[in-house]
Amino acid sequence: MEWLHTSEDPGVVIAADDQDSPEALFTAAYREYSGPVRGYLRARGIDDPDAVTHDVFLALYTRLTQGGTDEEPGFTGGLAGTKALAFTIAHGRAVDHHRRRARTPYLVPHEAETDPRRTATTPEDAVVADSGALALLGTLSEDYREVLLLRIVADLSIDETAAVMGRTTGAVKQLQRRALNELRTHVPTTELSRP
Repeated sequence: MEWLHTSEDPGVVIAADDQDSPEALFTAAYREYSGPVRGYLRARGIDDPDAVTHDVFLALYTRLTQGGTDEEPGFTGGLAGTKALAFTIAHGRAVDHHRRRARTPYLVPHEAETDPRRTATTPEDAVVADSGALALLGTLSEDYREVLLLRIVADLSIDETAAVMGRTTGAVKQLQRRALNELRTHVPTTELSRP
């Protein structure tokens, strides 16, 4: 039996043997990875990242609770395996979203200055909007943006990122290096002068 501590409450110990208790494993995975999955989906430009995050975890729950067959065993891999699986599902949902969007009419973006409604933003939205991070990511090609989102926002390892993107680990390392170099060319720098 494997014991897991979630980052949400280190004092709570959840039994998470993926063969005996898929519900406990799902609970631990949701607590640990729902925030990063939502952030990944938001950075990918998903219109409703909360709804898609719930869709991702519904698919993850279904996958965890399905019993295996003789030809294909059920889910194994523990909490680390659920992370890779959750981001693989999220990646697929993001790709599907953008394919659907490409087939639908162009929507006019919301202009807050002309909108008479005033709604408070969440602290996370304010930080992301003020940082310019999404604008910087928008200057990168799709592959560069994807590798940085998976490696930095989703905090996936090189191996996990390679599995999600369907590439080799060497290709992911090279892609990440090139993406970071490209990102550096877009970041404004100022020289510091000494008084």
